[in-house]
Amino acid sequence: MSGETGAFAVSAPASYGLRNGMILIASMIVLWQFLHWSVGEFAITSPWATLRFTLDLLGREDFTGHVRETLSAFLLAFFISVVLGLMAGFWLGFDHFSGDVLEPMLVNLYAIPKLTLYPILLLVFGLGMSGKVAFGVLHGVIPIILFTVGAVRNTRPILLKTAAVMKLSRSELVRWVLLPAALPEIFTGLRVGFSLTLIGCLLAEMFASQRGLGYLLMTGIGLHNIPQVMAVTLLVVVFASAVSVILLQIDRRLHRRHSS
Repeated sequence: MSGETGAFAVSAPASYGLRNGMILIASMIVLWQFLHWSVGEFAITSPWATLRFTLDLLGREDFTGHVRETLSAFLLAFFISVVLGLMAGFWLGFDHFSGDVLEPMLVNLYAIPKLTLYPILLLVFGLGMSGKVAFGVLHGVIPIILFTVGAVRNTRPILLKTAAVMKLSRSELVRWVLLPAALPEIFTGLRVGFSLTLIGCLLAEMFASQRGLGYLLMTGIGLHNIPQVMAVTLLVVVFASAVSVILLQIDRRLHRRHSS
């Protein structure tokens, strides 16, 4: 009987989440259609027309090239953000003096509108892939650093004392103690960094690029090509939402497992 109750407790939240997700999607489609009826085809295409145009775009070789360009820049930027963010986060979490000095600087840098720094990045990295990657890293690396620093500092002291008694090395301490203990908070930082890195890459393509989905968005806006703007926006929203939902579910499971 207890096994059946446990299975129901596990499956019930999943079914509620699926139901709520379907309700949210249906509500957004209804709102989208209502806006289309209100402002007309000149401003917003209908959901069905946007879907047809999107499927047509996906069949074009030149469009898939733009998709690959954006995905390549984003994946490289996110990888660099994760590596640099974890390394800097663990360092600042270990070294309290460096953390106390540099953490406020990172918070202030994070509060600055990133577009004000984009001209400097263009001068340093140029207009190509390197500039887009750098701008994506600028958006995504700071949250990962800050979440990692907080996770390391919030590690239970008894774990650190046990590691000291066992005379673990710095690398062993990170691998066997800090990383498992801080993983839920670190993963939250990775989830936030994912979204911000994607935003950074798209913004870079919108303002200084000749390829990518951001470039197609700006081109569509400039030419008032509403179907293209809506189709590209739909693809970006679907991709970002799908991955974010998966990451959020993993994040919740890690926090539940850590708290139990």
